[in-house]
Amino acid sequence: MSELKSIPEIEEEIVDEFSLFDSWDEKYEYIIDMGKKLKPLDDIYKKDENKIKGCQSTVWMVSELQDGKVVYKAESDAVIVKGLVSMLIRVLSNHSPKEIMDAKLEFIDKIGMKQHLAQTRSNGLLSMVKQMKLDATVYMAQQQTTAN
Repeated sequence: MSELKSIPEIEEEIVDEFSLFDSWDEKYEYIIDMGKKLKPLDDIYKKDENKIKGCQSTVWMVSELQDGKVVYKAESDAVIVKGLVSMLIRVLSNHSPKEIMDAKLEFIDKIGMKQHLAQTRSNGLLSMVKQMKLDATVYMAQQQTTAN
């Protein structure tokens, strides 16, 4: 079994992938394609408590701890947002709560994402990151409680 890549390694992969595109139209197309590959979320998870607050679009996100790693699942009704959430899942899913909490997520700035998103989308992206880190914090606290 191959060793899982670290968060910074995955971030670097994404930066490299985005460097292949010359225009933001091509980059948006790539983001949309990533979103199309995101596995649909089961309808049972599409409820208010799983909605990301602060997103203009509807985004549902759930997570669970599996073998000490946080696994995220999400879906959105907007194609660009679906692509953004799929990138975040690619970077953060299947890592320990501590790795997720410590993640700098510099790829967002390196690929120029913040400058090219509308303010509302940028806020939504930050809301998704915040929720993912919050989930990781909760899992880490649970792990520490069970360890004691």
